Amino acid sequence: ADFNYGADEYDAEGNEEPKALPEGSETMPYIDESPTMSPQLSARGQDSGDGVSPTPTDGLGTGGERDAGKGLEMRKLVLSGFLASEEIYINQLEALLLPMKPLKATATTSQPVLTLQQIETIFYKIQDIYEIHKEFYDSLCPKVQQWDSNVTMGHLFQKLASQLGVYKAFVDNYKIALETAEKCSQSNYQFQKISEELKVKGPKDSKESHTSVTMEALLYKPIDRVTRSTLVLHDLLKHTPADHPDYPLLQDALRISQNFLSSINEDIDPRRTAVTTPKGETRQLVKDGFLVELSEGSRKLRHVFLFTDVLLCAKLKKTAVGKHQQYDCKWYVPLADLVFPSPEESEHCPQVHVIPDHELEDMKMKISAIKSEVQKEKANKGQSRAIERLKKKMFENEFWLLLNSPAIPFRIHNRNGKSYLFLLSSDYERSEWREAIQKLQKKDLQAFVLSSVELQVLTGSCFKLRTVHNIPVTSNKDDDESPGLYGFLHVIVHSAKGFKQSANLYCTLEVDSFGYFVSKAKTRVFRDTTEPQWNEEFEIELEGSQSLRILCYEKCYDKTKINKDNNEIVDKIMGKGQIQLDPQAVQTKNWHMDVIEMNGIKVEFSMKFTSRDMSLKRTPSKKQTGVFGVKISVVTKRERSKVPYIVRQCIEEVEKRGIEEVGIYRISGVATDIQALKAVFDANNKDILVMLSDMDINAIAGTLKLYFRELPEPLLTDRLYPAFMEGIALSDPAAKENCMMHLLRSLPDPNLITFLFLLEHLKRVAEKEPINKMSLHNLATVFGPTLLRPSEGESKGHLTLASDIWSHDVMAQVQVLLYYLQHPPISFTELKRNTLYFSTDV
Repeated sequence: ADFNYGADEYDAEGNEEPKALPEGSETMPYIDESPTMSPQLSARGQDSGDGVSPTPTDGLGTGGERDAGKGLEMRKLVLSGFLASEEIYINQLEALLLPMKPLKATATTSQPVLTLQQIETIFYKIQDIYEIHKEFYDSLCPKVQQWDSNVTMGHLFQKLASQLGVYKAFVDNYKIALETAEKCSQSNYQFQKISEELKVKGPKDSKESHTSVTMEALLYKPIDRVTRSTLVLHDLLKHTPADHPDYPLLQDALRISQNFLSSINEDIDPRRTAVTTPKGETRQLVKDGFLVELSEGSRKLRHVFLFTDVLLCAKLKKTAVGKHQQYDCKWYVPLADLVFPSPEESEHCPQVHVIPDHELEDMKMKISAIKSEVQKEKANKGQSRAIERLKKKMFENEFWLLLNSPAIPFRIHNRNGKSYLFLLSSDYERSEWREAIQKLQKKDLQAFVLSSVELQVLTGSCFKLRTVHNIPVTSNKDDDESPGLYGFLHVIVHSAKGFKQSANLYCTLEVDSFGYFVSKAKTRVFRDTTEPQWNEEFEIELEGSQSLRILCYEKCYDKTKINKDNNEIVDKIMGKGQIQLDPQAVQTKNWHMDVIEMNGIKVEFSMKFTSRDMSLKRTPSKKQTGVFGVKISVVTKRERSKVPYIVRQCIEEVEKRGIEEVGIYRISGVATDIQALKAVFDANNKDILVMLSDMDINAIAGTLKLYFRELPEPLLTDRLYPAFMEGIALSDPAAKENCMMHLLRSLPDPNLITFLFLLEHLKRVAEKEPINKMSLHNLATVFGPTLLRPSEGESKGHLTLASDIWSHDVMAQVQVLLYYLQHPPISFTELKRNTLYFSTDV
């Protein structure tokens, strides 16, 4: 969670808080008492043995004196910052106490605003806390103002720590105080007006005389303060010489404070909310995140909050600059009424309009191109305005992608009528939401209806309680955050064990790219087993990825459950797990073996990573007897053929039984199968045909792609590459046609005939797009770089950033192939005969 108090934060409060924290920024802290806070771990404390006061040293050396001077100077800075925040804190307590006297005065009249009992509960111990801190402030202030190096103030902190018992009483009463204040506000308009706007005095030297803060926000301050005081002690110790008289006193004060914090930590929950369930229990936030909702036929980004007994769907309100943000509740479903409709029940639900893959791919290319421009601007120390403009454009594009790429339906139904539909890009996330809801539903939940006030309070608490603050797009990342990995991750899914009974099992792999997770690969189904042995290898393209997820499924063959909606995943998740992709660990040449444990199941896998510039190399084969990595002219001459045998055989097999396969050429085949086929073709083995007929069709498609990728020179040649790039950029259609045809005619015959043969095949594949989901654009995206990307020698001159050349050139390579795919049929003989095509030379 985000309750991360940096050790300098008390200072920031001192400098910034004259503005007064917006009410929305409050949340119950989980008070950090991690080892870093312990003085024994700070540099200065190491020689002090077990933390008892060390023996003073006789005079420090010159270096020591300089350090000590610097330390004492730091002490002054630490104390000044703390003093400023202490002044604000006292003013806040004063503001809380201000209405107490008049409220008490009316309590004994015939028209009390609050009863004495209620006043006692709401303002419990505030007066005592105020007096303790006022005395502390009045004693510390002159010491800091008339600063000299011998000043001692450890005893003041020690005294402050010894009075922490008052805080314990305050914390124990805190929840009741809040609830009482809440109830009194709802039932008494006068008190509501008072508690909505308490005036807090600004610091002495501040321009602002007063700020308005709510009572709820102020009641929270004492809890926050304990943490701040502890952090100050931690920092003071760091900058106090071990032989200074204050050192043991500060150590003692820190020990008391830390013990106190760990004792109250158990009483405080970081996800507190002032709203209670019908049974009077505190309603807590369990999970929140951004999901895409399909609402009235259009996609909307929502922030969804799962509380102990209710699912609430909200959106951020647009607010004026300077105002703190708030959520607007779109709908809520009590968990007692929430059901997940099964696929067959959801047939009447709206059908999901899926955005064509090529539009998503286009957008990804655009984003990559903008990223490269941002990098270039930064490298050239470009204007920040230009960079901001690019970043804004990138955010808009990434936001579009986030909204439009999810397609896995996640349906929520309220027993009392309405159904809602979310779209997710990851089945892992869908199951996380489902499991979190089902776990809460195991408890004895009651149905309820929230009053408008309750709903307002609950929605108001969302802003404070949320754990996910930013929309998951990469443009929201800070510059120093890890950009993730770009390139290819090779994963071998070996096996799994730990299943209780035999089942038909398979795995899928998800990685995050462009900020969200998508499924990238799927093993075959291992039938009727408790110990599946897949041993399948996949090559997964990474686009800024930081995590790999593995999901293990039981295949469902029940016809009634298999929905007409392609994206409905009805198979049962047996387990799921994820690992971080650590750039250091992954970027070795060797395989790295790992195990993910999930629900008692262990999945074994290995992985290695290839950066993108490494994977773009074309390396000629040392053996000229095979077909992979050998010039196409050498192969056709040897075979006495016009189109290499491997190309003809793979295409024939795909057309025979793979043309209706969803994602043919896009979904990666099993790498071990592809390697086996490669070896058979290279050896010209007589069993090729038998092997092809038995082999998984994605492996055959993968072998064809690999053949073109491994050609020592691209099919459309290095020599003509610059001309193809220029030709595709022409605007005049007639000039473009003339140029593009002339370029084809300039290719060597084996290259041209093979290219035209492949072109006609890809067009036939695209004719089946309604079934196989592979459009001309998808096929151009898959094959463009494979057929055009120049070999190493050619690209050396302009190989800068791998991602730079990647985004811009790849776009053009895709466009070149798309141009020919969309062109009416091109015949070899016509092309050779028709001189009109090349009336202008390139």
